[in-house]
This record gives sequence, C-alpha cells and structure tokens, in this order.
Amino acid sequence: MSRIVLYEPATHRPHVFTNFRLPRLGVLLLGTILKEHGHDVKVYADVVRQPSMHQLLDADLVGISTIESTTPKCYEVADALREHGVPVVLGGPHATFMTDEALGHADYVFRGEAEIGIVRLVEAIISGEGLDEVRGLSFRSRGEVFHNGPAETVSDLDSLPDPDFGLLVGGLSKTWSLTVVPIQTSRGCPHECFFCSVTAMFGRNVRYQSVEKVLDGLEWMDLRGKHVFFYDDHFAASKKRLRGLMEGIIERGMRFDWSAQARIDVARDEELVRLMHRAGCRLLYVGIESVNPNTLKAFRKGQTVDEIERAIEVFRRCRIALHGMFMFGADTDTIESIRATARFSRERSIGTVQYMILTPVPETPFFDRLVSEGRMRIRDWSLYDGQHSVFEPANMSRYELHRETMRAYEEFYSTPRILAKFAQLKIVPGIGMLYGRRIRTRLERVNRRFVDSLRTTSEGSLTSSRVM
Repeated sequence: MSRIVLYEPATHRPHVFTNFRLPRLGVLLLGTILKEHGHDVKVYADVVRQPSMHQLLDADLVGISTIESTTPKCYEVADALREHGVPVVLGGPHATFMTDEALGHADYVFRGEAEIGIVRLVEAIISGEGLDEVRGLSFRSRGEVFHNGPAETVSDLDSLPDPDFGLLVGGLSKTWSLTVVPIQTSRGCPHECFFCSVTAMFGRNVRYQSVEKVLDGLEWMDLRGKHVFFYDDHFAASKKRLRGLMEGIIERGMRFDWSAQARIDVARDEELVRLMHRAGCRLLYVGIESVNPNTLKAFRKGQTVDEIERAIEVFRRCRIALHGMFMFGADTDTIESIRATARFSRERSIGTVQYMILTPVPETPFFDRLVSEGRMRIRDWSLYDGQHSVFEPANMSRYELHRETMRAYEEFYSTPRILAKFAQLKIVPGIGMLYGRRIRTRLERVNRRFVDSLRTTSEGSLTSSRVM
C-alpha cells in the first residue's frame, strides 16, 4: 500500500483553544509506526492545514480520527471518499464508543488503542485476508458485521517511537510568536470523574514512559524558543515520577517553559510545585469544576472547596499561572451555585478560565444516566463541544444554563478587569484575558441562532420568570 493518509478533522466552531493550533498525537504516532514499516504516510490536521479532497482521494487508504464534536465532518469526509472507492478506517474515542454508528460510514472501525493493530490491519487489507485476526477491529464482510476481540494495549510506552512531526503536512504552527510542541508521557487516569471518558478509553491503571525516555526525548529536540505542552490527562498522577522528571530537567541543564494538565492535589506538596517552577513550569490547566460541594461530590472529584482555595494560593506563591477549568450543569447545580462558582473564580488568583457546559460523552456514567432518564435533547454530535446545552438540566432550563455560562465569561473577561491587569503592568495575564474575551465574543456570535432557539422554546420560556 503505497499511500496512506491519516487525517484529524476539526470543528468549525470556536473554543477556548482555537488559536492554539495543536494536533492530537494519535494520528502522528500511528503515522510514525506505519512509516517505520515501509509505508508512504502523510498526516493532515485541520488545525494546522486542511487537506483538499483531491489530496485525500490520492490515497490508497485514509484513516480518520474521531471525537464527538468532529464526528459529523468525519462521517461526511468518509462517505465522500468511499463513494470514490477509497477505503476508510475510523478510529478515536467516538468511533470506539459508537462503533455500529461509525460502521455506517467506514469500511473499518478500530476500537481503542491502535498502535499494535494498525500495521496488522494494513497488511490484512493489502493481502485481502486476516481481518478476523486484527484485535480491536470491527468490519463488514458479506453483509455481516464482525467485532473482533478488544484491542491490544501498549503496556510499555517506552516501546513506542517518538512522533515524527515531519509527517504533519504544514508542520507545527506558531501561537502568536511561539511554537508549542505537544508531548505525551502517560496514558490513563487513576480517577474516575462522572463525566470523563478517559478511563473508558485508556483505563485507570496509568501507564508511563520512563523518566529517562522522557528526558532523552526532550534533550534530543531543539526547544529553544519553544513551549512544551504535556498532553497527559493528569501529568502529576505519580508525584514520585514527577519529582524525578523535574530533577532530571534541572540536572541536565535544559531550559524551556512548559505547561500541563493537573489536578489540584499536586499542590499538597508545595516543595514539589516549587520544583516544577524551577524546571520551567509556567502554567497549569487545572480542573476545578465547581465550588458547590454537592457538585464536586456528584462529579467524584475527590476534592473540597478548602483544598481548592489552598491549591490556588500555593500556585500563586510558586509563581505558576493557573488556567481554571469549570463545568456547569450538574443535577446539583442551580443558577445561584453557578453564579457563586463564577464569582469565586473572579475573586481568586486565577489568571484565565474556561467555563464549559457539562456535556454527556458516550461510555460515561453521566451519558448512560441521561439516556435512561430520557433527558437527552440533541444528538447532533457537532454540538457536543462543551459550548452547548444538549441535555435537560435538573434545576434550570437549557437556555438558562447557556445564558449563565456566557454571563460568567462576560464578567470574568470584562473590560475593567482587563484594563486593571494592564494598569498593574501584568502584561502577559492581560493579553491572556484579551484572548479570552475575544473567544467569548466569537462564541456569542456563532451560537446566536442556537441560543435564540432555546429562548423561544417552551422549555426556555417556562422558567423565564426565574431568570433574575
């Protein structure tokens, strides 16, 4: 098979990371593995450079990565390719969890991790036999649907190659004047938040690259003038490993700034947080979610409001900027609790925020509950992006949930707050807030028709007397 294209579509709607044009690493890693086995591979990601249909049609096989919000585009492209005789394999979280649906648009669906199975799949397609031996594969043959056994997972992440960014057509793009390099050093999460599908995809048993493997990879790259973003779902899941990694960066004399996703519990060890700053950490993306104790309990976060407040103070003392991630719409939420959480985020030392509308993702307890209770209102997957209310909340209308989320954005990224940052000569935080305000404005413009439809439905108007 001489030409393989791996493709990661993007949603056309703006979101908080719109200007951070980073591809996910799954398709790059699969492309690297296929290249090592002698195949001609190109990787396209819409966030970097959108391929033309001609470029996709020139391939002998196209693999498309799916997440909920990009699924309609994935299906549209897959349907068009198959009409022209190009075989398509769909993978990624949505295809994994909604396999039968995905099979309506593809020749093959790969469920779960594909690093071990992708080469076997390509070899089976080339030879015309052996599809039934590819674990994790679903396919149709002679009018029947076959679901092979679960995919093999990679137990030793050190065995995987480093993603070859040279396969990415257009290369890594710059954010403002800075090139951001994405790196992932682990898979899985030891926690099991009510709304999250990470454990369903990768498991609760966290697998890590060794500290030496990570350090060698960082040292090999030229990171001058670049910023590293660690894609790990919970970068600080192992405090011992994190400490070893930080000490290694310092001992090897590597100098680069980096950011990562972490839970607030990393702040329980302030010495470790200070070590992170010494090793170049300048920003943490932290899932705070809420300051409603009942919501934290419902989300299974395993954290209290007191712990959240202490963590914010630790990050401030250690000079690590905080991007607070909040989630609105739990059954325990009310309009008053959402406003209290928004007020909390404005009054604490949180540099930037994202307020997401709770979104039910397949293969999560939250999704299953809503389906069983008949509370799903929209099955347009393109709206499953954390910016649209797609289910019926317990204590407010969908319109009220959407309106309160946008109000929280407006008040956090208000003009007086932005001007105050610049007056205090906090230039970088001020620029971050300007960016947040710009995204909020774009969201309001793009979603205007959706919001109007919510406002005019009986569901929205029934509770209009409770708006203020």
